[in-house]
Amino acid sequence: MPEFKIVTQMKNIAVIGSGSMGNGIAHVFALSGHSVLLIDVNQTALDKALATIAKNLTRQVEKGGISEEQKQTALSNITVSTEYGSQLAACDLVVEAATENPDIKFSIFRKLDEICKPEAILASNTSSISITKIAAQTKRPAQVIGMHFMNPVPVMKLVEVIRGYATSNEVCEIIMKKSAELGKIPVEVNDYPGFVANKILMPMINEAIITLHEGVAGVEEIDTVMKLGMAHPMGPLQLADFIGLDVCLAILQVLQNGFGNPKYAPSPLLVNMVTAGKLGVKTGEGFYTYTPGSKETKVAPFFQK
Repeated sequence: MPEFKIVTQMKNIAVIGSGSMGNGIAHVFALSGHSVLLIDVNQTALDKALATIAKNLTRQVEKGGISEEQKQTALSNITVSTEYGSQLAACDLVVEAATENPDIKFSIFRKLDEICKPEAILASNTSSISITKIAAQTKRPAQVIGMHFMNPVPVMKLVEVIRGYATSNEVCEIIMKKSAELGKIPVEVNDYPGFVANKILMPMINEAIITLHEGVAGVEEIDTVMKLGMAHPMGPLQLADFIGLDVCLAILQVLQNGFGNPKYAPSPLLVNMVTAGKLGVKTGEGFYTYTPGSKETKVAPFFQK
């Protein structure tokens, strides 16, 4: 048993990072009745996050999933800040959802370890970076765990709960239970590059990009085969756009470095697209083009025949 006291009643939650994952995580915690502190270095990003949360809650109201009162309560449960201060120190659970970059995450966890109360649990929403390495940045490795939500967070049910080498059984049980209380389905996995979801998904996406690069078929043709032939709700190239091509590249590099296996080497086409700033939905162009406020997509000019 651990010698420290772990918080078990989680009322106050902090989320670090207000991008698509961070605002989604804040959304589900706030809707389930938690007080949420959403932190980002950029006030503009925070304003955008609050607008996105409000829009997504409104959509849930319109679909009959929640009431207008629940929406307003959820919004009132969220506080935003650009600083790591006393509010953060009072939080029971912190979920980091910053950029998928080891140095950034390591820096954040060193700060969290200094500021957060000793009994607080620190979680990372990382999609591939070692929880053990993240935990090693702190003096509380037994209280560090992975909570890998799926995008879009308010809709997707899965949470990969990743145990680092030192994560305690008690912490894992608490986070599994908390994930279920959010209406999610938690699955416990061990700490290896890519965990389960991305260890399987990213090589498939990479193979689709290689197939495109080799001229076997076009963008729409590849996606159509996977949607109609394999019953995937979204083709791998469009899914890559949705995830972010820079994120896909970062995860493949973690897999390649972690396993030392050339089968995880990212396609040169993917590398070129990221270098050119064609990152998918977030930049308006990847394998397809995207217009804000429109559901219409077209194959990007580079790939048109």
